[in-house]
Amino acid sequence: MKVGFIGLGIMGKPMCKNLIKAGHELVVNTHNPNTLKEMAELGATTVSCGREVAEAVDVIITMLPNSPQVREVALGEGGIIEGGKEGTVLIDMSSIDPTESKAISAELAKKGIDMLDAPVSGGEPKAIDGTISVMVGGKKETFDKYYDLLMDMAGSVVYVGPIGSGNVAKLANQIIVAVNIAAVSEALTLAKKAGTDPELVYQAIRGGLAGSTVLDAKAPMMMDRNFKPGFRIELHIKDLNNALNAGHAVNAALPLTAELMEIMQSLKADGCEKEDHSSIVKFYEKMSKVTVTRDEH
Repeated sequence: MKVGFIGLGIMGKPMCKNLIKAGHELVVNTHNPNTLKEMAELGATTVSCGREVAEAVDVIITMLPNSPQVREVALGEGGIIEGGKEGTVLIDMSSIDPTESKAISAELAKKGIDMLDAPVSGGEPKAIDGTISVMVGGKKETFDKYYDLLMDMAGSVVYVGPIGSGNVAKLANQIIVAVNIAAVSEALTLAKKAGTDPELVYQAIRGGLAGSTVLDAKAPMMMDRNFKPGFRIELHIKDLNNALNAGHAVNAALPLTAELMEIMQSLKADGCEKEDHSSIVKFYEKMSKVTVTRDEH
């Protein structure tokens, strides 16, 4: 399949490479000239704007930082809307505000351009090995048509509902992850402050109902003082901001999300925004005057 790809950052570049490996012909655009050169060496055609991508292909994938960038690439000057035609499909794999997904889709539809919102979960390692999870909103027939294309980059691709639903699912994921990390942080801070080895508490509870993927991934990082980012605080702030905006748009109360947003803002003020979101533990440590480390045995 001839595929357009716009946005070749930490996630987009490996996803694009997986499409090339799968045998697709790629037409790409991104801000970074070095990345464009690298993709050209892999056989991709490079162009200078979204309009030129849309003129060359029937399906375009975007992987961009947030809602304003998606709006600009889709609807702005030199954007997809200028080069797209009746039957063109935009698959936006960025994590953005679902209300914006709906608004952008409505504008594109006026020109006969269809849109799926298809945000991903799994981070850079899963983008590299092609095992990201993709949650998709849009027309079911469009989803069915491009399911195999998405699977060339992913471990799972799940249809969630009409346009915007993919991003609703992604925001639900991000709320659960944030609150879960905070609960782990609070619990291990209690253990340390009470004089009980956090490592032994972790081992005692991980096999029960409190056990989770988040607990197993983040508790060791906290105790190792390893805050090298798998997912940065500043990106989680972006997602929680989108969740709060989406919640306000439909009158859904999100009190825990709001609290986690304030915790992350405090961490950003302390200079931790580039760290992994496991550094949420630092907020609790600061309040309790303790550091969550393993005891010496």
